[in-house]
Amino acid sequence: MFFRLATALSMVLALTVGPSYAQEVRITPEVGERSFSISGQTLRIDRIQDTAHKIDNEFAKTSRPCPPFCIQPVTLGDGVVTVGELEVIDFLETHVQTGRGLLMDSRLPEWFVKGTIPGAVNVPFSTLESTNPYRDEILRALGAAPRGIGFDFTNALHLMLFCNGPWCDQSPRAIRNLIDVGYPADKISYYRGGMQLWLLLGLTVRNPA
Repeated sequence: MFFRLATALSMVLALTVGPSYAQEVRITPEVGERSFSISGQTLRIDRIQDTAHKIDNEFAKTSRPCPPFCIQPVTLGDGVVTVGELEVIDFLETHVQTGRGLLMDSRLPEWFVKGTIPGAVNVPFSTLESTNPYRDEILRALGAAPRGIGFDFTNALHLMLFCNGPWCDQSPRAIRNLIDVGYPADKISYYRGGMQLWLLLGLTVRNPA
């Protein structure tokens, strides 16, 4: 009798308690993974479960020539919020999934195709330069409305930008160009850690088709 009861209790505990702690490497103590539906596609973010895993690609480098690969400031301007990984994941749920925001990978396409954060869209930093003849089309795609010689950003998307990491100036350049053209700073966030820290934490990487 005792054996049967113990077995039953073990099964109940496995069903009610086990799954929430099945992952050894979790995002937070309470959350093992996060899932979102973006553009009809379900995306999942979790962490690599191999506790012996190490970065073994170009992101394992500690030193790059500066310039151009200089350490970027934490604060890029008044009103621009600098965020970490948990805020990136929250942004995907609260803004990207609902169509109110865009997670922008500011790197050049050859870096983007090597792997990016799930849900990110590639908008290379160079396309937001004032010298790009198609820049205004990009701004309109972000929800800006032409107004005289400028733009009305009332209905513009909330943006979160990132690039390769704290040593990468591509997303900072994109953010400064957005602010220069009038994009509201309070609609812009900066994920300074970029792919360097995303990979270092073993978070899910998407390889674009």
